[in-house]
Amino acid sequence: MVPGEILSGRQLYTLFTSMFMHADPLHLLGNMLFLYVFGDNVEDVFGHVGYILFYFVSGLAASFAHILSVLYAPVLSSLIGVPMSADLMIGVVGASGAISGVLGAYLVLFPNAKVIALVFYLILPIPAVIFLGAWFVLQWLLVVLDMSGGVAYFAHIGGFIVGMVLALVIGLRLKKAREARLRVQRGY
Repeated sequence: MVPGEILSGRQLYTLFTSMFMHADPLHLLGNMLFLYVFGDNVEDVFGHVGYILFYFVSGLAASFAHILSVLYAPVLSSLIGVPMSADLMIGVVGASGAISGVLGAYLVLFPNAKVIALVFYLILPIPAVIFLGAWFVLQWLLVVLDMSGGVAYFAHIGGFIVGMVLALVIGLRLKKAREARLRVQRGY
């Protein structure tokens, strides 16, 4: 997805296809690991079709967050004191923006769930709210510290925020309805 092409009304299909392309196998593996750990629970809440729609909306929002970050790079650079690229012709690929939406939804829907994490050579169960909150803060820190390394951190941030909003607006209601159905089925 090349921001300049999207803004010119060309190659609009890349808003979707870029979510299925990755820079290298490690990029794909990292995204699939996060999707594997967090995706199934979010899918259980939204349902199969709802989850696919949720995923694409998060991915599109992430793409637009990245486009806005490039468009407003001079303003953002002056605000945070770090030079940012304003080159609209640098493309991005990957599912991480959509998967960031999954992470944001997971934070809202399952804040107390334990996430197994590697912390200084220790494997520890950490509440999702801490793990994902730290991940979100890290995305901002990497923007501020100018450690992009070609990563579209504003896509991560945008996807995460949209995932949280969708979970707050739709997901919590669906989760409560699902839990009520399960209680009835189990005779509680």
